[in-house]
Amino acid sequence: MSDQTPNLALPFILPAQAQKHVTHNEAIELLDMIVQLTLESTGATAPPVAPSDGQAWAVGAGATGGWAGQDNLIATWRGGGWLYAAPHDGWRAWVRDVAEMQVWTAAAWTPVHDRDLNNLPGVGINATSDATNRLSVSGAATLLNHDGAGHQVKINKSGAGDTASLLYQAGFSGRAEMGLAGNDDFSIKVSADGASWVTALSVAAANGRVGIGQVLHIAPGTAPASPNTGDIYFESATAKLRCYDGTTWQDLF
Repeated sequence: MSDQTPNLALPFILPAQAQKHVTHNEAIELLDMIVQLTLESTGATAPPVAPSDGQAWAVGAGATGGWAGQDNLIATWRGGGWLYAAPHDGWRAWVRDVAEMQVWTAAAWTPVHDRDLNNLPGVGINATSDATNRLSVSGAATLLNHDGAGHQVKINKSGAGDTASLLYQAGFSGRAEMGLAGNDDFSIKVSADGASWVTALSVAAANGRVGIGQVLHIAPGTAPASPNTGDIYFESATAKLRCYDGTTWQDLF
């Protein structure tokens, strides 16, 4: 039979042992040190000049003085001397000098919140992410704020035939979409059922020509070099709105 516990190395009182209170008190001291562990700091290499009873430190590498040879152990000042314990993976402690919770893992004390947040498979905020919706947020609003100047929201697509858009849904069924849907022209589309879509407004990437309801086309500034029937533009020189009838430009007013 072992003379100590397997996890915390607390000493057992053995049969017919003399001065059992010594062993018992040693175990109580270790428990008082480890349970609800608070460290003054981590990585310290020299003991403090005037420690208070019950204070504890995580000893760093290359310890000197009274801590020499106690690298990576927990040192606590008890009854006028140092008591040591070896931390195990998963032990947590409140570290007073940095005001944060840390965990002992891979032979180091690491902030509990210090985890690599790159290349996560998904993030759910008050919701559950999935393979399609890698970021899922459930809430009354989502704020994307500036960091001292302007702020951009970027939606990037791989190729011209792909889609980069904002989709508005009702009951998870699409009702309106704006962006680059299957080409590089900006468009606003609407749907009554989420299946059939109608383009309400389009802006051609090549020339800025605006299309309304796939019937009315308005060119910005000057008449297009190769107009389509129904194209409209505002002629600033004459302050007239003009329409192409398939042959010539006609004044609308």
